[in-house]
Formats: sequence, structure tokens, C-alpha cells
Amino acid sequence: MAARWIMNSISLDIRMLRSLVMAVETGSITETARRLGRTQPAISLQLQKLEELSGKVLFSHEGRRMGLTSDGDTVLTYARSILRLHDELLSRLCSTEIEGNVVLGTPDLYAAYVLPGILGVFKTAFPGIKVELRCSLSTPLVALVQRGDVDIALVTRMNDFVGGQVVCQEQLVWMVGEKSRAHLEEPIPLALLPPGNIYRDHAIEHLERSGKRWRIACVSESVGGLQAAVFAGMAVTVLGRSALVPGMRELGPAEGFPALPKVDLLLYKASGSISAAATALHAYLSEYLDRRWTSAAEQNPGPLAEPGELIPIGLAT
Repeated sequence: MAARWIMNSISLDIRMLRSLVMAVETGSITETARRLGRTQPAISLQLQKLEELSGKVLFSHEGRRMGLTSDGDTVLTYARSILRLHDELLSRLCSTEIEGNVVLGTPDLYAAYVLPGILGVFKTAFPGIKVELRCSLSTPLVALVQRGDVDIALVTRMNDFVGGQVVCQEQLVWMVGEKSRAHLEEPIPLALLPPGNIYRDHAIEHLERSGKRWRIACVSESVGGLQAAVFAGMAVTVLGRSALVPGMRELGPAEGFPALPKVDLLLYKASGSISAAATALHAYLSEYLDRRWTSAAEQNPGPLAEPGELIPIGLAT
């Protein structure tokens, strides 16, 4: 009788469970809010409500950091299973009925090294949707999606970009040919994307900060051109780590090259792209690119609060 009363009196909102999973995987209330498109107080309130409904202490606190108790770990395990089944059910119900054409724009780096597996799964789940892939640099692609010439765009965040949904990150790394000695030359020969690209900006900025001289040996709008210069032993380049392929090796502080930051990948959808096909692809990319990011986060988990970030007291008392 008591068990039946508890089941009838408790109703868990799927958004609470998604906030919990995201907060644990990202290690940040701020990042969770950004990626779910909500405010930090809203995420904190959902976590607080989840704890109240469960009647258990789910969160432990050490200063500004927040972790999970044993009961919290139990809820997290079930939350992941519930969300997986929830998302699979929605995909199964919708996928066979949707047909149409979608234009997806992305730089060739992501077309080659990030999207193939995801698009392959999407094609199986949505056989009636035809995806046209258009490769270009991020800045012109944002203009195309804003004009409606491209339905969806996956791009690298540039300093002047506004809007878009952060769905993934790429770690930038220095790359050189496996047997190349280009990184030992003075000044360092660089193979870079054209001016205005954040990969190029970070490469030059970090070299100058470290007092290293450099010169441009190759400029290419395609990853293939940059890789060709690296394979030939002509230059050092900066790309996302996903583009590190056999015949190339990564350079770091041990070789005198400064550590580089991660860059955000943004997902845009044209305001006029209201078709079910475009909506399905946008949702699928958002979900699976997000999983790609959180899988990496799970390998290097952090606290649920960032330095200087206060989580409202009351999540656990």
C-alpha cells in the first residue's frame, strides 16, 4: 500500500533527469544551462526539485564543488536508462514517416572526421530523408544558413558569431609529418586556413605569446591542402585532434609548442527550415554530437561547479 502511494504521488519530469545527466557529464551547471538552452537558476531548481521528489539526499557538497551521494549515483543510473529509452522511442515513432530533402553545410574537417558515423546512423533511422552535404568554411556557411540557402550548418564558433547551439568541442593540436623536421625550423613554417579563421588566430597568437617566430608556408581552405603540406614535410599545422591521421603526429610542450584551447562547434538551423526532415536532422545532430562531447567528458570528469561558480544552497541540506 505504501509503495503504491509513493508511485502515485511522485512524477519525475524527463527534463529533471536530463538536467541531472548533463550536469554530471559536463561537470558544470553553467555548461548544462547553455547546452540545454535554459538559465542556471532553472537547472539548479530542477535538480533541487528532483532531490525533493526522491526524498533522498542526492548531492554532496565540498566547498563550491558538488558531487553525487550513493543515492545520487542510483538515480543517475536509472536516469540514463530512462532517457535512452525515451529518445529511442521518439526516434522509432517518427523516423519511418518523415520524408524530404535537407541541405547540411559544414567545413570539410567535420564532414570527413566528425559526421560520417552520425550521418550513417541517421540514414538508417530516417531512410526517407535525403541529405545534401555542402562543404565550405564556417563564416560563409553561417551567412548561407541565415539566407536560407542551407537548412542546417555545423560550424566552428568564430569570435563574431551570434546564435547557434553549442553541441560539441574540438581540442586544437599542433600537427607535423611523422618524420618531418619542420617544427625545428626557424622561423616555424605554418600551414593554415585563410585569415579570419579561429584555428589560424589561435596558432599565431600562441606562437607569438611563447616568443616563437613563424612564417606562412601554405594557405588552404581545405583540410586536405593543410594535410598535404604536413605530409610533404613543408609545415606545421593546427587542426582539431579528430583530424590527426596516420602519417602525422601531435606536437606539444615537450617539443616547445604551447598548449592550445578547445573550440566550440555550433549548430545552426535556418529560420525558414520548418520541414519535418530538417527538424529531424537538427535534433539528431544535436543529440549525437552532444553524446560525442559528453563521452569525452566522462573520461575526464570534473566537479559540478566551475571556479567562481556558486551553486545555490539547498540542493542538499
